[in-house]
This record gives sequence, C-alpha cells and structure tokens, in this order.
Amino acid sequence: MSTLVCFHAHPDDEALSTGGTIARASAEGHRVVLVVATDGDYGEVPEDLGEGETLVDRRKQETARSAEALGIARVVWLGFKDSGMTGWEQNTDPESFLQAPLEQAAQRLAAVLTEEAADALTVYDWHGNYGHPDHIKVHTAGHRAAELAGTAKVFEATVNRDHFRRMAAMAKEMGAALGDEENDFDPDGPADDGNPLGMPEAEITLTVDATAYAMAKKASLGAHRSQVTDTSFFMQMPDEMFTNSFGTEWFIEKGVPAGSGPRVGWIFE
Repeated sequence: MSTLVCFHAHPDDEALSTGGTIARASAEGHRVVLVVATDGDYGEVPEDLGEGETLVDRRKQETARSAEALGIARVVWLGFKDSGMTGWEQNTDPESFLQAPLEQAAQRLAAVLTEEAADALTVYDWHGNYGHPDHIKVHTAGHRAAELAGTAKVFEATVNRDHFRRMAAMAKEMGAALGDEENDFDPDGPADDGNPLGMPEAEITLTVDATAYAMAKKASLGAHRSQVTDTSFFMQMPDEMFTNSFGTEWFIEKGVPAGSGPRVGWIFE
C-alpha cells in the first residue's frame, strides 16, 4: 500500500476539495496524512467557546473529528499563522504563512514527506482554487517541498469550473439555486484574486470518482461546525444532490500535459 500526503491551508479545507479522495484512499488501505499549514485563527468565532478555549483550540478538535470521518491516519500542523483573506492587515504578519520564506515553509513539509516516505502529494492549483493567499502559498511551497523530498507524484486539487457551471444551470432550470440564500453561485464570477473559480475542464488532467465516499466527505464537513458560513450550505443539501455535486474531485497532475479533458482515473495508478 502507498502513502498519500494532503497539504491544506486551513482546518476544514481538507473536507471539500479532497475529502472524497482521502476517504477512498483510506478505505482502500492506503495511509493518508493531512498537513495543515495554518492555525485557522481568522475563521468564524462560534458563540459557545468554553472558558479559556480559543478558536484555534476548537478548530483543531474539529479537524481531529474530520480526520476520523475520513480515515486520516495522522494530522500534522506546520505551525504558521493564518494570513487572512487578500488585502487583510494579517497578510503582513511576519509569522503568517504568507510571509514565511518559501524555503522554510517547504522544508517543514518536506520533512513530513521524507518521514512518511510519501508516494503522492496533493496541493492546490496555481491560484489556490479561489485566490486565497494561503492557498496560493500551499501551491508554491508544496511543489518546492516535493522537489526537496523527491516526491515524484504531485496532484493539484482544483475545481472543475465547467462542471459547476453545468450544475448551476441545471439547478436554475429546476427552480433552485446552487448557492446560499443571498447569492446564486457563479463559477465564472471573480473570486478572491479576481480570477474565476478553479480551472476550466480542458486544463484538468484527472477526474477521481469518489461518489461512494460522498457521505464520509459530508460528515467531514459537518465536523467543522464552528465555520457555519463554510459548511451550512453543504450540510443542508440532500444527500443525492451533495453526491452529484461533490462526489467527483479533480486534479492537475504534475508533468502530465493537458489534453481535450481529464481522464477518469485514480491517484495510485
């Protein structure tokens, strides 16, 4: 069996973009290690924090429950501070992930890759799926760490923009909205960095069928209860709709040229 390391920016990121792949890999007997770059300190603060409990404490507890739902064998925190969204004053914090020297961040991850003898690594696409500065840093630091550790197989988790455009159109035809109560979901609208969400289908190289593990992915999202804005919409979706929308995950594999569209396959082939 093989070892998969999934590198994510914040607690709860593992659930939506790679949750199905993680659950499938674990169910097939592979070892999965989750590496979280930041402490997630600038997420939503729940009203029920206990005396002396911090948001970071709560989010680490939630990540442990998420890991259990997905079958993750080990969770590693790299120890950087959350950088906040684009343009926030936290972007300039010298202890933030964004401000960390690239080699320092890469070496911390490379140490995990080496210790685990990782066979494959997941990061994000070039603009972190939606332009968040910490997600973009995951892309650059992750690729550099793979070089340092000699991890040959690197997969950039991305969002299939064309898939969600089709889903949004279908939802509209059915008189529903693919989004929250205030905003319809528009995959072609500007994300945090001004670019549209994810990548066009023609530039994606791998489609992973994780529909059999969609409920584990949904349970992982539900574990992050403090982040209501991030999770409530997904948790309210009927199971069939959730599976159809999020049971498939997409990747761009390092070194594999894009063709006419992604092949249906698996990380460990």
